[in-house]
Formats: sequence, structure tokens, C-alpha cells
Amino acid sequence: MIEFVTKDALETKKVGLIIAEAAFYNGLILLTGDLGAGKTTLTGGIANGLGVNEKISSPTFNILKCYFKARIPLYHIDAYRLEEGTNKDIGLEEFIDGDGLCVIEWPSYINELIPNNYLSINIEHVEGNVRRFKIESKDNRWNKVISLLKEEFICTESF
Repeated sequence: MIEFVTKDALETKKVGLIIAEAAFYNGLILLTGDLGAGKTTLTGGIANGLGVNEKISSPTFNILKCYFKARIPLYHIDAYRLEEGTNKDIGLEEFIDGDGLCVIEWPSYINELIPNNYLSINIEHVEGNVRRFKIESKDNRWNKVISLLKEEFICTESF
């Protein structure tokens, strides 16, 4: 696991740009953090890095937004509305294990749909615009992303 802080929304977007640089087809990113932590801001950076020219907003009410005009199709899922007792049989598996890069906010609400090959990113609001990122993966395909982030940010590591 690596850990680092960003000082503002621009740096949070930069994290997304770096992730997009090394992103690959059939990639899965899980984003956790409180409301307002920066999950959608990070996703906007990823989208920009993939060449998406649309404004990125949280798909909270839609659950899924797809961006096909990109280097890799981007599937942005916000599972917040899929809490316990909700019908989750809406075909999300096609996107989670699909041909693009899938970013999921609030993944704990759909744990049963998530395979083990993901990059986990927890964003914590520290104070003001400062955010703490904790990033880890057991999938070696994400090693390049972690290496690039280590080059750009002052990271601490723990295993």
C-alpha cells in the first residue's frame, strides 16, 4: 500500500491523470471515502486522462455513466443507491468485467459483484482541500500506476 496527500483539487485530478496514463482494458478501480472526499474529482481526472471531453459528475441517481469517446471506454458506477435490500440485478457485471476501465464509487454496496483484480483507492478529507490517498492492489497489472504515483508524490509505504 502507498499513502500520500494532495493539497487541492488540481492535485487530486493529477492523480487521476497519472492513473489514466497506465490504465488498461478490463481495469477495475474501487473508490472509497466519505461524501465530498474527492471520488468524483479523481474520476474526472481519470476521464480527462483517457480523453473524455465531457464534464464528469457523480452518477448517483443514474447509477452508471458510460463514456465511449475515450482511449479506453470509461464506466463510472456510483453504487450508493444500491444499499441493502435494493435489487442489484441490473446488469452491472457487464461493465465491471467489461471491455473498458470501470470506476466504482461506494463499492461496499455491491461487494458480491466485484472480482479480486482491482485497484483500491481510499480518499480521506484531512482539512480544507487536503486529501489523504491510500492506494493498494494485489493485481500486478496496477504496479505501473503505483510506480508512477510514487514518482510524482511523496509516498509512505506499508505492507
